[in-house]
Amino acid sequence: MDSIPLHNRCELCERTLIAGTTAHHLIPRRCHRVRWFRARFTREELQQTVPLCRDCHSAVHEFVSDEKELGKHYATVDALRAHPAIARFLTWVRKQR
Repeated sequence: MDSIPLHNRCELCERTLIAGTTAHHLIPRRCHRVRWFRARFTREELQQTVPLCRDCHSAVHEFVSDEKELGKHYATVDALRAHPAIARFLTWVRKQR
């Protein structure tokens, strides 16, 4: 049996899924032209993505729907994990297949 490729591992819930992952911009793309973000982040930081499973990616945007808040306060995987609703979601989703 072939193993699942490591690039199919979600950085948030740490599950490895056959379905793969999606690229989540830690600083939402809509914020890239906003002066506040351009003054505080390099071009490389603005472009940084992390692989998330579809479940986690949807949950992040559901629980933090304001993109400026997402970019200002949740621009790292650790910060996302610390968000109370996302933390509860992660506890649940890690038990799923």
